[in-house]
Parts: sequence; C-alpha cells; structure tokens
Amino acid sequence: MSRFLKEQYQAMEAYTPGEQPRDMQYIKLNTNESPYPPAPSVVEAMTGEQVELLRLYSDPTAKNLKEKLAGMYGVRPENVFVSNGSDEVLNFAFMAFGGQGVVFPDISYGFYEVFADLYAINAEKIPLEEDFSIDYHKYCGKNKLVVIANPNAPTGMTLPVEQIEEIVKSNPDAVVVIDEAYVDFGGETCLPLIRKYDNLLVTRTFSKSRCLAGGRLGYAFASPEIIADLEKIKYSTNPYNINRLTLLLGEKTVEAEGYYQEKCREIEETRAWTAAKLEKLGFTVLPSKANFIFVKTDKMDGGELYRTLKAKGILVRHFTNPRICQYNRVTIGTKAQMEAFVDTLKEVLL
Repeated sequence: MSRFLKEQYQAMEAYTPGEQPRDMQYIKLNTNESPYPPAPSVVEAMTGEQVELLRLYSDPTAKNLKEKLAGMYGVRPENVFVSNGSDEVLNFAFMAFGGQGVVFPDISYGFYEVFADLYAINAEKIPLEEDFSIDYHKYCGKNKLVVIANPNAPTGMTLPVEQIEEIVKSNPDAVVVIDEAYVDFGGETCLPLIRKYDNLLVTRTFSKSRCLAGGRLGYAFASPEIIADLEKIKYSTNPYNINRLTLLLGEKTVEAEGYYQEKCREIEETRAWTAAKLEKLGFTVLPSKANFIFVKTDKMDGGELYRTLKAKGILVRHFTNPRICQYNRVTIGTKAQMEAFVDTLKEVLL
C-alpha cells in the first residue's frame, strides 16, 4: 500500500471474492452463479441499436425498472430502490444507518464486516448456534443496525418470517436489513412486513435466481422514507449507478418471470438430489434453502478436499475460519455438473 492511504483503512481486510481462475476449464461451483443463461427474451434485447445508445447516459431514476418490480411484488415504485448489485444497497445501508453500531452473525456474508470497518462502525458479531442456526432472540432490542442474510450464507439456513418480525418489532428506532439474495430457492420472504414496519429494508439481487451475476443489478424494498435516504446517498455518489444495458436487461428479466421460477425449481430439485447423494457418501449436509449446500466429510480435511477437487477441475468455496474450515460451500449447478461432482467425490474418497 502507499504512504498516502488513510490510517483507518491500512489495517482493513478487504472482501475476498470467489476465485475465477483461467488456467483450465472448470466446473464452477464456487461463486453461487446460476448455471443457466438468461431467458431468451433477455438475450434478444441486446441489439446493436441498444449498444449504440450507450453514448447516452442511463436513466438515473430507473423509472421503468422500478415500476416493473413494484408491479411484480405488489408494492409502490416509491418502495423500490435499484442498485449496482445488492452490495451497493448494503454499502449505502451501513453508511446511512450504522451510526449507533451494527449487529450481524459472526458467520455470514463477508461484506458485512468489511462495510463496518470501512465506515468505522462498532460491530457486534453474534456467534451462530452450535448447529449454525441463528437465535433471533439475540438480535432483539439492540437499537442498532441489524443485518441478517436469510437464507444465511454460507450455511443456506433460514429464519422463519415470524422470528424476523420479532427482530424488526423489537428494534423500532433502528433499521433492520434482511438480505434475501437467495430467497428464491425455497426461502420465505419477509417483504410483506414493509407495510407494517417503517424500519425494515429488504435487499435482493438479479445475480443468483435471475442469471445476471455479470450484469451487476440489485434492488431493495422499504418504506418511502428509507428509500429516499438511499436515493440521497446514490445521488451524492454515483447517480448513473446502473448502465443502460443492465437497466434494459433487468426490465426484460422481470417480464420473463415464469422462466426464472422454472429454473429456480430445477435448482431446488438438483439441490435435493445432490444432498441425498452426499449424505449417502457420509457427508454432513446443512439444510439449505439457497442455491448452494454447505458440506463436510470426516474422510478428508476440508481444505484438502477443496484443493483435490480443484486439481480435478471442480471449484468449490473453502473458508479458513476455524469454526467452518472443515466445510466447503458447493453451488448447485446443472444436473450434469452435479453428477460429475458426485462422481469425482466417489473417486477421491472411496
């Protein structure tokens, strides 16, 4: 690092994204991307005429996309915020609402801790229970920003909506962020609660269930007042935060909802098949409502299994946190990809 970097950032540990090696052809089960392409109508929208329009700025209000999202989810456009990936919503939430501190699980999405450090926010990290579940009681009455991924990552486990409501209700003077990046794979959304509580912010992404990880598009739902706060920060940092093509593809994606629901159900079926196969091989598989599973085996060290699979052309995600270092997070790919994954496990373990 240079000698010019602010002192408060010098010791900050940046978020580490999933690896994207180019040295060989891999089956990528490490970054929770969709194994399926966008809907045909989305692909067809990428015309030469649209590319030529890149000479013009995008719509900073994202009016068309907000209206389509509002219509699909039964809210008003003023309840919708659109962002450059859901990470931008989270970034703004920490910036805007973390003044009294923040609380989140000790094992969850790694960006939460990064954002807390970035804005020098006092962070309370609450350990997951022995079975990796979240005890919602521990988040009640905190009166500080609460951030919970539901389903959680990397475990894939969920909290029931009634428990989330208790957290929201018991923190009336603080914002509660529920990160629903993976909710479309069998989870239950708490979106209807924004009608009852003005302190709830629900974040979503097009990256996972909408096959647009490379498009960088996220969105959020909340009271008009919270949305206005987020808009204020957006217009103070990067008003044209979403490019023209991504906005267009987002609109076409909403219009093709049936295609994406079908793909989500396919992933759920493949997830169940994979979990059953791994359990027969002696793996511990946490109950997941996400497009990944979190697994370990007593037959091989977690890090060694990750490296062995990588050498054989299969990427999974390994974490070095001592409590979860024996586990690997495995994205659910196509049925053929998961069959190859299981066959490779049999080869190296049996």
